[in-house]
Amino acid sequence: MLRRVSHLAVLGALLLIAVACSNKKAVNPLASVGSKQPDKVLFDKAMDAMKHNRFDVARMTLQTLINTYPDSEFIARAKLAVGDSWYAEGGTASLAQAEQEYRDFETFFPNMPEAAEAQLKIANIQYQQMEKADRDYTHAARAEEEYRNLIMQYPDNPKLVKEGKERLMEVQEVLAEREFEIGKFYADRMSYPASIARLKTLAEKYPLYSKADLAQYTLGQNYEGQIAQMRARPTCVKTSPQRGCIGEQVKANMIEELTKEAAEAYSKILTRYPVMDASDDAKKRLAALHRPIPRPTKAAVAQNRAEEESRREDTTLARLMSVVKKGPDVDQATKVGEPTLVDPTPVAANQDAGATAMRAMGLASADHNVSIETVKNGGTLAPNEAAPRSDAPPAAAAVASGDPFARPNTANAPDPNELKPTTEANAKPSGPPDPNELTPTADSGAPLPPPVQVNEIQPGHAVAASSSTTTASADSSSLASDKDVSSSKKKKKKGIKKILTF
Repeated sequence: MLRRVSHLAVLGALLLIAVACSNKKAVNPLASVGSKQPDKVLFDKAMDAMKHNRFDVARMTLQTLINTYPDSEFIARAKLAVGDSWYAEGGTASLAQAEQEYRDFETFFPNMPEAAEAQLKIANIQYQQMEKADRDYTHAARAEEEYRNLIMQYPDNPKLVKEGKERLMEVQEVLAEREFEIGKFYADRMSYPASIARLKTLAEKYPLYSKADLAQYTLGQNYEGQIAQMRARPTCVKTSPQRGCIGEQVKANMIEELTKEAAEAYSKILTRYPVMDASDDAKKRLAALHRPIPRPTKAAVAQNRAEEESRREDTTLARLMSVVKKGPDVDQATKVGEPTLVDPTPVAANQDAGATAMRAMGLASADHNVSIETVKNGGTLAPNEAAPRSDAPPAAAAVASGDPFARPNTANAPDPNELKPTTEANAKPSGPPDPNELTPTADSGAPLPPPVQVNEIQPGHAVAASSSTTTASADSSSLASDKDVSSSKKKKKKGIKKILTF
C-alpha cells in the first residue's frame, strides 16, 4: 500500500513538472510558430498579415523586427516589405509613402538585387498616376525619368530592364502625343515657328511615336505655310517703299531654304516611316515642290513594319473605353525598338526661323554661327555727329535719325539700288553668273518634268568602271521596291487631314 502511494506521488510530481513546462511554452508568443529564430518569426507573421490585407499589422510587426533585431539577416527584406505594404494598400498618400520607403531601401542597400526591384516600383508608382496627354503631365515626366534610371543604373538585371523599357515606351507615347497636340494647336493658328519647334523636338526625342509620320507631315506643312507667308510679303521697290518689305534676292533665298526644310520633312517619312499612312501624301507634296522622291531601304521597311505590327489594333471599343478611362491610352505604343534614354537639346521657337532667315541672307554658315566684322578707324573713334535740327528738311532729318526707309531729297545723287533698264553695254556682266539668280523659263505654260527618284539609275547615264557597277548594284539590291512597301502597309482607314491648303 505504501509502495503504491509512493508511486502515485512520484507520478503526480512528474505530472506537475510536465504541466509547468507546457504552460511555459504556451505563454511564450513565439513558441506556437515552431521556430527558434524570433526575427524570422516576426517576418513570417508580417507576411501572413500582408497576405490577408492587414497592412497596418504587417507594418507594425516589420517595424518591431527592424528595431529589435538591427543585425538580423531579414532587415533588408523587412524594409522592402514595409514599402510593399504601402504599395499594396494603394491611394495617393500610401503610394507617396511607399516611394519614400523604396528610396530609403536604395540608399541603404544599393548593391542588393532587390534595389532594382525598388527602382522599378518607384517608376510604377508614377506610371499608375499618369493622366491623359491633354492633362497634367507631371507624373508622366517623372515616370520617364525613373524608368530611365532603372535602365541605366541596373543593366545587369535583364528581366527588370526589359519590363522597364516596355513601360518607358508607353510613357513616351503619352508625352509624344502631348507634344504633337501642342504642335497642331500652333499650326492651326498659323504660329509656324512655335509649331516647328515642338514638332522638331518631338521627332528627335520620340522617334517611336505612333503618329511620327503625321508629325513629320505637319512639320512640312508648317514650312509650306511660311513659304506662302513669304510670297505674300511685299518686295522692296524704290519708287514705293513699304514697311515690312523684303529684298527680292533675300526673298528668293528664304523661299528656297524653306522649300528645302519642307522637302527634308517629307523625305524622312519615306525613308524612316515608309509603311505608315502619310507616305503617299508625302510623295505628292515632294512632287508639288519639284524635289526628288527618295526610296527606302529594305531594312527601314522591315523596321517600320515590325513597329506597326507590335501596336495593338485601335478598335471602336477601345476608343469608347478611352473616353471613360481615367488614365491615358497606351495601346498604340510600340513593343519593339529602343526608347530614348537621353533628351536631345530642345529647339527654341525663334531658333529655327532665325537660322533659316540668316542662311537666306548669307549671314550664317552651316553651323548657324553669325560672323561679325569689326570696323577699325585707325585706332581712334569718330566724333559724335550733331543732333538733327528741327528746322532741317524732313528728308534730311529722317536720314540723320537713321530711318531705313527714308531717302535724302537730292536730285543729283544717284541711288545705288536703282533698277536700270538692260542695255547692250550691261546685258552681259563681266563677272561669273549668280547661281541664286532667278531666270524665267522659255515656256511658262509647259508642264514641269517629274521629280527624279533618288538612288535610281537614270537612263542615258553610263557607268564609268566595273567597280562603280558593283557598288550601284549592291545599293539597289538594298532598296525596297514599291511592292515591298505597299505589301507592308496596313489598310488605310482614313485619310490625312490636311492642315494647310495652298
